[in-house]
Amino acid sequence: TFTSGYARWQRQTRSFLSSRTKHFVILGLVALDVGAILADIFIALVSCDLGQKEEEWVEQSRDALHIVGLVFSCLFVLELLVSVWAFGHRFFHDWFHCFDAVIIVTSFVVDALTHGIVEEIASLVIILRLWRLVKIIEELSVAASERMEEIEAKVVELEQENSDLKTQIEVMRNEHW
Repeated sequence: TFTSGYARWQRQTRSFLSSRTKHFVILGLVALDVGAILADIFIALVSCDLGQKEEEWVEQSRDALHIVGLVFSCLFVLELLVSVWAFGHRFFHDWFHCFDAVIIVTSFVVDALTHGIVEEIASLVIILRLWRLVKIIEELSVAASERMEEIEAKVVELEQENSDLKTQIEVMRNEHW
C-alpha cells in the first residue's frame, strides 16, 4: 500500500541520513564550501593588495565562487528538507540540528540575496560554516569513539571465549590421555 511504501522510504532515508557515508559526504561538501569561501576571501585580499579589485578576472572569479557557494547552499537546504521529512519533528529535538538548520537557512539567504558591501557584513556566516565543519568532525569523532568502545568490548569477550575454549581443550586432552 501507499502508506507502507511511504513509511519504508522514510525508514530507508533515515537510515542513510544516519550513516557514516552521509556524514562523510556532508563533511566533504562543507570542506569544499569552506574552500570556495576561503578562495573568495583570498582573491579579494590579493586583488585589493595589488590594486586590481576592478579587474575583469577578479569579478569573474568572485562571481563564479559566489555561484559555487549558492550551489552548496542549495544542496545543504535540500539535505535539511530531506532530514526534516525523514525524521519529522524529532529532527529538532537535537540542539545541534537546530543550530545547523539556522546556519543552512542563513547561509542560503545570504548567498541568494547578498552581493557587495552586504556580502562583507555577512562574513559571520563564514565563521558559522567553519564552526559547522568543526561540529561535523566532532560528531564523526564521537561516533568513531563509540564504535571503538564496542570493538574493544568485543575483543575482551572474544579473548575470554578463546581462553575458555583453550581450557576446555586442555581438560579434554587430559581426560583422553
